[in-house]
Amino acid sequence: MVRRHSLRDDQWERIRNFLPGREGTVGVTAKDNRLFVEAVLYRYRTGIPWRDLPERFGDFRVVHLRFSRWAKTGVWARVFGHLAQDADNEYAMIDATIVRAHQHSAGAQKKTAKTKQSAAVKAD
Repeated sequence: MVRRHSLRDDQWERIRNFLPGREGTVGVTAKDNRLFVEAVLYRYRTGIPWRDLPERFGDFRVVHLRFSRWAKTGVWARVFGHLAQDADNEYAMIDATIVRAHQHSAGAQKKTAKTKQSAAVKAD
């Protein structure tokens, strides 16, 4: 059974060799890289706080610490860089943070016509 927020086997195969802690590499062998990546995906796909991760992913503090370490050492950047080389763009989105608007729609000062004061206002 494939869970809704889990990686498919083909997705896992695309990234597994870019992750630290795999069997046969220098350093400590990770307990379960796939489960960890699925925990991170679950957290971001559902929008929950780290502390609300389901127990099947382990201690949320450990997951968050490992996530932070991978971010600092560039693991996520390497994975995303690899995936971007062969992107299918099926779900490409554009939002306002990357689309420039014309200056008049972006809050530029508008020129206003100067009006003369009426004689009644001058008299007061």
